[in-house]
Amino acid sequence: METKNSKLECSFCLKKQQEVEMIVSGAKAHICDECVENATKIITKELGFLSGDDEKISFDKNATEEFNYKPLDIKNHLDQYVIGQDDAKKVIAVAIYNHYKRLNQQIDEDEVEIEKSNVIMSGETGTGKTLLAKTVAKLLNVPFAVVDATVFTQAGYVGEDVESILSRLLQSADYNIKKAEQGIIYIDEIDKIGRKSDNPSITRDVSGEGVQQAMLKLLEGTEVLVPPQGGRKHPEQKMVKVNTQNILFICGGAFEGIDKVIGRRIQTSTIGFKNNDANNELKANELIQHVNAQDLRTFGLIPELLGRLPVVTYLMPLDKTALKRILTEPRNALVKQYKKLLEYENAEVEFEESGIDYIVQKAIDFKLGGRGLRSICEVIMTDAMFDLPSRKGKKKLVIDEKYAKEHIEKSKLSYLKVA
Repeated sequence: METKNSKLECSFCLKKQQEVEMIVSGAKAHICDECVENATKIITKELGFLSGDDEKISFDKNATEEFNYKPLDIKNHLDQYVIGQDDAKKVIAVAIYNHYKRLNQQIDEDEVEIEKSNVIMSGETGTGKTLLAKTVAKLLNVPFAVVDATVFTQAGYVGEDVESILSRLLQSADYNIKKAEQGIIYIDEIDKIGRKSDNPSITRDVSGEGVQQAMLKLLEGTEVLVPPQGGRKHPEQKMVKVNTQNILFICGGAFEGIDKVIGRRIQTSTIGFKNNDANNELKANELIQHVNAQDLRTFGLIPELLGRLPVVTYLMPLDKTALKRILTEPRNALVKQYKKLLEYENAEVEFEESGIDYIVQKAIDFKLGGRGLRSICEVIMTDAMFDLPSRKGKKKLVIDEKYAKEHIEKSKLSYLKVA
């Protein structure tokens, strides 16, 4: 309550009642109007202040000033978690570095304005597209969101509207609009919204071409009304206006079968060909290096969308050497994970070379990419991880080809048809 008692003083600045406009008294403390004003400024600056309409006031706290990574530093960070794919890493590193430079640009009347360069990645399943995005997210100090394109439909149909992409970014930014407007979004499975047919039809392609058309303005840069809590589940919620002008979009997809499209374009077949020059031979797994916007258009992405994704890169299929390195080298490699898990049970696990080679060969046979390594390892390790916690004393487990083969052959995984 407000008081006029001249004996009171502020518990914070120790000013007397006569020295300030008013003092508000609590149960055991008092505060003057000047300290209230200073505290309000501090809260607004540090946390964002809730106004009367329960909407967080956006403050421009430029996180990008603390970003000191060069493209080489970003790539070196990615190298610790992702094996190979140097071309894709360089493209991602340059895109992110330029994104920060663009955000820090002071635009004058005569200044050249830097346009953003959204990225699209093509590569088989299990080659590391999503892992690249998640690894980059750990390094960045701007909001980062990973969304899946397969859940979206054209406005008015069952499914999520494309505006909910920005809802995920807002959640990542703790609903601070200014921070969200400087963020990065990774859209996975972009190939699943490809145009289903080149022929016009009386039925609308609401989960394919319709989604691509709805994403056009989002990618280019416009003010979008976003439901903060996402989707249509909260129809009473107040919409928030988000400007996508400075949001960087990175898209990725498997584009299954695009090697055939590339092969037709460069006048060869996906199984390779030979002429007088042996160097002209192209194998199916090397064709992805030649992917461009024309191939993506043939696959089913509309030209308007591709125009807003000017940077096209690729991820190479994983060969035996790459899979072996994935299993053993990265900071969070599977071999290191299983060793750490069994350490908690006072057990030691040793992966012999023959066992690793067997696991890698099975991953190649089943054509599951890097994700297949985890599936195979789980089958091999399940019995050991079930039994070892119950045993007393120091334990040791050796994974060699004989042990791995025995567990694979008695599992349902052995019934998988090798393509």
